[in-house]
Amino acid sequence: MNLLNRDLLPIAGVPVVLLGVLPLLYTYTSATAQARLPTLRNKRICLLIAHPDDEAMFFSPTVLALTRPGSGNHVKILCLSTGNAAGLGETRRRELVKSAMLLGLRQEDDVFVLDSPDFPDSMTTTWEPERISALLRSAFAPHLGNASAAGRNEALTAAIDVIITFDKSGVSSHPNHISLYHGARTFISALLKARPDWASPVDMYTLTSVGILRKYAGFFDACTTMVSWLFRGSKARRASDKGNPGALVHMSVLFGGRESYGTARYAMTRAHQSQMVWFRWGWILASRYMVINDLRLEHVKQ
Repeated sequence: MNLLNRDLLPIAGVPVVLLGVLPLLYTYTSATAQARLPTLRNKRICLLIAHPDDEAMFFSPTVLALTRPGSGNHVKILCLSTGNAAGLGETRRRELVKSAMLLGLRQEDDVFVLDSPDFPDSMTTTWEPERISALLRSAFAPHLGNASAAGRNEALTAAIDVIITFDKSGVSSHPNHISLYHGARTFISALLKARPDWASPVDMYTLTSVGILRKYAGFFDACTTMVSWLFRGSKARRASDKGNPGALVHMSVLFGGRESYGTARYAMTRAHQSQMVWFRWGWILASRYMVINDLRLEHVKQ
């Protein structure tokens, strides 16, 4: 019996070693990703979200990376609802502003929260893409509707360079998230239609949805994410007409510094206190979106 126990000791020690080694390996990988992978610089960026807390639960690594000191980016958040399903709309509006400042936005005025009957916070309601597109046009390309035929020889301009939102699966399959994808694509198509011979002045990136096992793998998903990024085909990694990368990977370190899991967790737990029910803790502890974002450039046609 003692001999058997001695034989099992090395095996029993494997999980302990892995628990120590894997976080160190991830720390190296995330630090390398922050320093070497393609990113956006000197851009005017709009993060388009559906509800207050989307920026912290899903996009923290991206917001932290794009607000990095020295990046030259100006990030703004446009949230299409107050998340008023439980009657906490005004509270959640304030919480979003607080979270955004913790994640690195320049000023509170860079956060815009709508409260419109066109965009109700609902698990069963799909928002109309045309209404989202019209809102984006009025906010970022108000002159689009006044474009004359004579002006078609001039490149169209917009108040932003990049828009970032959910992909067609919405990460959590929430219909409001999915609506943002279709609305943003409709907006880009409208820009292209106005100037069919010119590149769109706005590039669109979407947050990649993954299966449930990867979604709750936390930082362990780093290897799969990097392999997926490295082996994407040339079409998927093709840069935009403006020269922006075809894909972006943002990884936050686990501890220490502003661009870390700790900052993302703090933004969620300290800013969005009204949303801290028990299952939110499960997301914060296990979701890979708290530390890893990979985004794809959408090649939109008119």
